[in-house]
Amino acid sequence: MSTEGRYTTPPAEWTWEVPAQGAARFTWEYDDGRDRLLALYQKGKDKQWDAVRRIDWDLEVDPYDPLGTPDEAMALYGTRYWDAMSAADRGRLRQHYTAWQFSQFLHGEQGAMVCAARIVESAPDLDAKFYSATQTMDEARHAEIYGRFLHDKIGMLYPVDDNLQALLGDTLRDARWDMPYLGMQVLIEGLALAAFGMIRDTTDKPLPRQILAYVMQDEARHVAFGRMALRDYYRQLSDAELREREEFVIEGCYLMRDRLRGLEVLENFGVPAAEAAKITERSPFLHLFRKLLFSRIVPCVKDIGLWGPRLQKAYVDLGVFELGDSNLDLLMTQDEEVAERLDAERFAAEEQARVAEVTETITQGADT
Repeated sequence: MSTEGRYTTPPAEWTWEVPAQGAARFTWEYDDGRDRLLALYQKGKDKQWDAVRRIDWDLEVDPYDPLGTPDEAMALYGTRYWDAMSAADRGRLRQHYTAWQFSQFLHGEQGAMVCAARIVESAPDLDAKFYSATQTMDEARHAEIYGRFLHDKIGMLYPVDDNLQALLGDTLRDARWDMPYLGMQVLIEGLALAAFGMIRDTTDKPLPRQILAYVMQDEARHVAFGRMALRDYYRQLSDAELREREEFVIEGCYLMRDRLRGLEVLENFGVPAAEAAKITERSPFLHLFRKLLFSRIVPCVKDIGLWGPRLQKAYVDLGVFELGDSNLDLLMTQDEEVAERLDAERFAAEEQARVAEVTETITQGADT
């Protein structure tokens, strides 16, 4: 079945064309490169995987409770709308929220794929081009995974959120070669990592947990790549050039904060837009979720050297300033470990099942 029939509201246009500026850069230096980036490139090659084989797509998913989300985490909980809902209505609400959230993950991954390809084209250094080529493949795999999950397991998609689309457009239209790094590797990937991690660590459903753990293992490398490349480059920029990038980060962070509300879902359940905005702003869960979502972005921005007064003031206003001291390396290491542990647990259980099957076969043969 075509994806077109799965959208809650068809996109205004099925192909979004973003006029791009900037130069394609070739380099004829093939011998030397930064050891850290080349090591990350090697790791990117070593860690390639097949979504068809590594993920257990036979696992069942209840589309009306795909993530095991508790009632208290739903924005409508405690309102007159929630009280008027039947159990079936609340199940449909969970389906729509998951469809909306994972649809934004899907659209963001396609954006990441395009940005990674742009970095291959525009980065001046060969080591960056090499790594970005592996990332482009990673992002294609992630878009494949989220598309399959939505299509086969949830049965519904939402169009790209306006704020996410605006940030993608700003990132891709900028002619400066470092902006795809900053917009995608730091802002969009950082936000996605935090969102993925929160769901990964709270869901009791095995398939979405697998998907998120394995995607996060890749994304940890991508953010590390952005940090390395931008930290080196931003040491060379003037104060005025750094302030321009900080303004881009500030605008992007406010766009992403406003992206998180999922107002389209509530409107689809008959809640007027203005009231939906008030309801979401009163949600304690949303406030906690928002703060956690910046846990990967703020320390990364500080690490690459963007930490001027206006940016610090914006983070104070967003209530996330103290996250600048978070240990980003520890978070990335934990992302790797979660995926490796999940693999070990899954394949150990499968091996035990195979041994039991062989033992049973041998026993049955002896009995006959």
